[in-house]
Amino acid sequence: MAEGFSISSLNKAQREAVMSLEGPVLILAGAGTGKTRAVTCRMSALLENGVAAENLLAVTFTNKSAAEMAERVMGMVGKKKGKALTVCTFHSLCLRILKRDIEAVGYKKKFALMAGGDQTGLIRQLIVRKGGAKINLKPMEVLAEISKAKNAERDLDTIQDDLIAAIAVAYQNELRAQNAIDFDDLLLLGERVLREYSDIRDYWRNRFRYVTVDEFQDTNGLQMRLIQQLVGEPYNICVVGDDDQSIYGWRGAEVANILQFERFFPNPKIIRLEENYRSTQAVLEVANSLIRHNMGRREKQLRHTIPGGDLVRLVSMPGDKEEAEWIVSEIVTQREEGKVLEDFAILFRTNGQTRIVEETLREAKIPYRMVGAQSFFDRKEVRDVLSYAQILANPELDVALLRVLNTPPRGIGNTTSMAALEWSREKDQSVWKTLIDDGFTDQLSTKVRNSIGSFVNQVVSGQERIIDGDNAGVVIDQWLREMDFVEWLMRQCKSDKEKDARREAISHATGAIVEAVRKGATLADFLAKTALDAEKDDDDLDKKSGVTLITLHAAKGLEYPVVYLVGLEEGILPHKRSIEEGTRDEERRLLYVGITRARERLTMTYCATRVKWGNQEACDRSSFIQELNPDWIQEEDYDDIMGAEASDEELRGFFSGMSTMLEE
Repeated sequence: MAEGFSISSLNKAQREAVMSLEGPVLILAGAGTGKTRAVTCRMSALLENGVAAENLLAVTFTNKSAAEMAERVMGMVGKKKGKALTVCTFHSLCLRILKRDIEAVGYKKKFALMAGGDQTGLIRQLIVRKGGAKINLKPMEVLAEISKAKNAERDLDTIQDDLIAAIAVAYQNELRAQNAIDFDDLLLLGERVLREYSDIRDYWRNRFRYVTVDEFQDTNGLQMRLIQQLVGEPYNICVVGDDDQSIYGWRGAEVANILQFERFFPNPKIIRLEENYRSTQAVLEVANSLIRHNMGRREKQLRHTIPGGDLVRLVSMPGDKEEAEWIVSEIVTQREEGKVLEDFAILFRTNGQTRIVEETLREAKIPYRMVGAQSFFDRKEVRDVLSYAQILANPELDVALLRVLNTPPRGIGNTTSMAALEWSREKDQSVWKTLIDDGFTDQLSTKVRNSIGSFVNQVVSGQERIIDGDNAGVVIDQWLREMDFVEWLMRQCKSDKEKDARREAISHATGAIVEAVRKGATLADFLAKTALDAEKDDDDLDKKSGVTLITLHAAKGLEYPVVYLVGLEEGILPHKRSIEEGTRDEERRLLYVGITRARERLTMTYCATRVKWGNQEACDRSSFIQELNPDWIQEEDYDDIMGAEASDEELRGFFSGMSTMLEE
């Protein structure tokens, strides 16, 4: 065996996985159980046992994990032996298949792959051609529907919206005319060519005699059918995954693929990796007690190799502001005790929860990095809301005004905006002054002039309302409703999840203004503070160091010494949509993923109230809390913690006062 591959360093289950080289193998790899190690050692063992590298295929979900896996295997067996190994994503596998065999499904050999700007450019042309420009149909909206239909293997003319269906059919015809395919076609045509042509299927089965699939719980129906076409008898396939970490159902992943593996490949050897090398016993006991409540799962239990550990803390908070301030104060304290900022992660269920934590970290001058979520202040819809706030405070700001002049569309197109900007430069005045300048507006069509007039009136009446004492946040909120801003935004979203996130971001942005004004700040004060925060984004916060703020979905596969899991409330975790749709099991898996990210310390919090739309709303603690093993949980209350801290400080103050007296 080459250096780096030592069977004696593996535990019993890992060893069994590495030595099970023939026939179908299902490795159920719990969180933190050394999955990658077992898989790469198994691939090395195949090579060491005489399987040629060119006959070995491993499929992963990202290019990054493919590169890491190939590197680790070559580290064990040497570059020479592992060079011909194929480790790639589903898409690049299908690209290989089609580069050789696309002619079988009616394309010319030298096809083009349509993606990015070319794809959106083509869709944009077709929108104009089919009359979609009038209703401001966005290319991403159309592409999302096309992708959904293709992945579900539905004909494009079955898309419910007739206009989108017509554009989708025209798009596909245009692709065919250009001998081009898109990313969804890669999988569709790859599976089809294998299914319909036995000679092609035999070629690829003979080429890839041993197949490994990583993160198998994330595969969808089409990927599963592709694997079935690729793997024939004697079914030398090894899939690795964990049904307890299947959290991508909303984007088509089918947990049934792992739960019903025997249906696809008969009599598989099932190996459970249960020894966890990441977390303390306390964290694992809590995780096990939760996931046990999911029905129909593959039975497995994480076993600790790190005994004991601090109890998992469950802290009740009066509100989200206290939640953020307390977590930040804890980070400051632990930092003084020698922890580095990269040791800490704050985990969220929804993007909207980040605003108050981001603001609190900034006030404390603690750098942070966002993973799996855009910074609240960088989101397009938030910048739109802030631009409306800026023109309400001062319409002379050209950048803000031009940003929202036709957002959402109100009949003041790009040509008019550019003409107004040009006029303002010539006259040395603001764009706002130009919009109320008869010399400029008289040269426009009646329709455009009326559109500008109603926009100007809206701004002026909003300013008058603020002078009369109305809350600026409420004025902006009403503006957005009057102009159907949210409805316009929703039409551009690809999924319900994106709709929820954007709606929530707008609600938090207007709510933050309402809250700031209620506390006595002017709109100008609020905007100045936000601008300063944005400035900070440009320097230390972008260096990708600091506390990690991460969504639960993005946290899978990662680990941190100290984890704060916030917002354990009914409607947030489990999310209200899952309660309505009956997908609570997936939410439970999401919480399980969050819990098992923690190495040393885990703190979970829930609030009695959260600010929404500028109002304090009552919250109920998550129903998942009652499923957690109380023997490993320490319940705490914010008021008790703060009370205890105050009395400690009082004592210290008393003793230092005494010592001063004695010294005198």
